[in-house]
Amino acid sequence: MNDALQHLEEKVAYLERHVVEQDKAMLEMAEMIARIKEELAGMRQRITDQAPSEADASSLQDERPPHY
Repeated sequence: MNDALQHLEEKVAYLERHVVEQDKAMLEMAEMIARIKEELAGMRQRITDQAPSEADASSLQDERPPHY
């Protein structure tokens, strides 16, 4: 009976350590996702800031390619 109890205690200790490691990994991933979202928002903003307006876009459509 003592061996069975010790075996169960070892399993519980292992599982507790595993849960703590998973919590750390999840926290790191959540922080990484937050940073990636911020970077993506910044990139999207830069793209919209650099995008030509509708007037510029229509003039570019009428423009002949350089090889003509």
